Amino acid sequence: MNSQDYPPDVRELIDCLARMPGTGRRSAERLALWFLLRAGEDASRISQAITRAVDSTGTCPNCGFFAVRGELCTACSDPTRDASCICVVEHATDVLPIERSGSFQGLYHCLGGKLSPLDGILPESLSIEPLVQRVKDRPNCEVILAVGSDVEGEATALYLGDRLADLPCRISRLAQGMPAGAGLSQADAITVMRALKGRVNLR
Repeated sequence: MNSQDYPPDVRELIDCLARMPGTGRRSAERLALWFLLRAGEDASRISQAITRAVDSTGTCPNCGFFAVRGELCTACSDPTRDASCICVVEHATDVLPIERSGSFQGLYHCLGGKLSPLDGILPESLSIEPLVQRVKDRPNCEVILAVGSDVEGEATALYLGDRLADLPCRISRLAQGMPAGAGLSQADAITVMRALKGRVNLR
């Protein structure tokens, strides 16, 4: 006797939802049932919104943050931003905690990760050369290294400090307020604000 189970399409939906970060099998099942039983027209709207977002969203050609495909992001297209200050983060998702702190009015540069040779992430795997070029294009700018304080983040900061050492720029690093071993995604707005204000010069 065959055991009762959801129809194939529902099982496929649950499998897809379960692959989302932080979503286990039970959570995926609850979401799938919500779509089926309660979402109604919202299910179609959500599906269309996901498709549109995936199709229309790319990365800013200047900094690597999310942007409408082929266009500059909001910060890079804003002429009132302080172009003499570039905040370097590991991932595009690290930009928003800084923005929400309201304490930074400069530009950003997303590396796309952090150095981790054991995982095959080498300098050429990251957006480092574009950063070097941006610094060359802005003599006497400040580069804020807002990478994590874990081992890989520290290694990335040291590498970037050496890579930018001969360029006409001031290099600083997030200081107080950021707990050891943590990244920006775990920090609240006040913590980020204090870290930005308490940054220290590396040279």
